[in-house]
Amino acid sequence: MRPEPGQVLHFSEDATITRFVPHVAATAQRSEAYVWAVDAGRCPDYWFPRQCPRAMAWTVPETTDADRERIIGPGCGRRVHAIEYGWLEAFLNVRLYAYRLPAEKFAPIGEPVPHAMVATEPVEPLGPAEPVGDLLGLHERAGIQLRLLDNLWEFWDAVTASSLGWSGIRLRNALPRRETARR
Repeated sequence: MRPEPGQVLHFSEDATITRFVPHVAATAQRSEAYVWAVDAGRCPDYWFPRQCPRAMAWTVPETTDADRERIIGPGCGRRVHAIEYGWLEAFLNVRLYAYRLPAEKFAPIGEPVPHAMVATEPVEPLGPAEPVGDLLGLHERAGIQLRLLDNLWEFWDAVTASSLGWSGIRLRNALPRRETARR
């Protein structure tokens, strides 16, 4: 599930949206009101239930062989997504939809590398919401490893200290960090 040329996508569990109006999300780090969407490269970040915490890592030109092998794993492709076991059922059963939106109404946001596309005016979808379908199958067809963990934080700490590209979404919904054992 990726946009066609001239489009960006918005993913939602609501299949009834007819107009996207800019708003400031409750968890926003910016005070500006936006309509949020993603381009083809960032679509896999949203192949999850909305509230599902996920930690993601992928190779970038600066990625070292050691980091790729240590975090993604030998023979495991160029990208890994991790979720907690407690989210597996929701991941397998969510009804997720994609809205195709006109790309010309959006501008990239994020420094130093854009992570999303935003519009500052209302946007109407180019058509009705499309069912995204089998999220596990999407990951498989895209060559993205899906990793199940009992807790995301050790993985997240390793990823953010590595030379890989990375993103974390809804991490506030992850289980609490485990206390490290004292030696």
